[in-house]
Amino acid sequence: MDISSKVPLRFAVLGPVRVWRGDEELILGSPQQRVVLAALLLRRRRVVTTTEIVHAVWGEDPPTAALPVLRTYVSRLRKILEPDRISDGSRAVLVSATDGYLARVPEDAVDLGVFEQRVADAKKLRTAGELAAASQLLHDALDGWHETPLAGLTGPLVDAERSRLNEARLTTLETRFDIDVQLGRHDSVISELRALTLQHPLRERLCQLLMIALYRSGRQAEALACYRKTRSTLVAELGIEPGTSLRELHHKILTADPSLDYAPTGTARS
Repeated sequence: MDISSKVPLRFAVLGPVRVWRGDEELILGSPQQRVVLAALLLRRRRVVTTTEIVHAVWGEDPPTAALPVLRTYVSRLRKILEPDRISDGSRAVLVSATDGYLARVPEDAVDLGVFEQRVADAKKLRTAGELAAASQLLHDALDGWHETPLAGLTGPLVDAERSRLNEARLTTLETRFDIDVQLGRHDSVISELRALTLQHPLRERLCQLLMIALYRSGRQAEALACYRKTRSTLVAELGIEPGTSLRELHHKILTADPSLDYAPTGTARS
């Protein structure tokens, strides 16, 4: 038996699609071949139909030979991932199913699976009041991201999944900032929040968190300026006023509402 069967595989989609066997990075082939693997990894342990994979690779205008080409891509990926594949499929990574395929990989072998588990665990810790532990888990989860998810690939599935993953990252960042501000780390998050509000000027929650961090750092004027800038952008680009929570925060900062003050127990409202 090839010794490679005993070396675990690691997969990445939170950046370029990559695979390692131990410390060795595997060469995955063409972009289309990597889209096939990405489609299976994003729905790991679930069957992805051939129709879905064909659409992921070629969109609405697949070639007439799409199915044979798809089978060729899967065959090549199997040779890369399963060099000692045996007929009973006991060591199969890419498994054939009725009208499709599935990736048989552990959740902790895929960086996305690790990210999602850490976020879920952090949510439980936060609910239990263990804010410092929740913050650390979220920091660790976000450290697993590299560049743009599914970098270098194109197609309908890639575009949709990239949007979904970027939203998941932003939501996780907002949760992490929220917890860090509750823990009194308002000074340390300001520069990151400033950069993100520039990248996402319509995202009111980021503005809200930056305003709280600035206010608690004794920078009331900057917090109010942040509100004015966001309001101006929302009105100019979408023709809408800020939402209720952002307007209420603005009023509280104007009036120096004591509820905004940092409470060491993490009970200050935000």
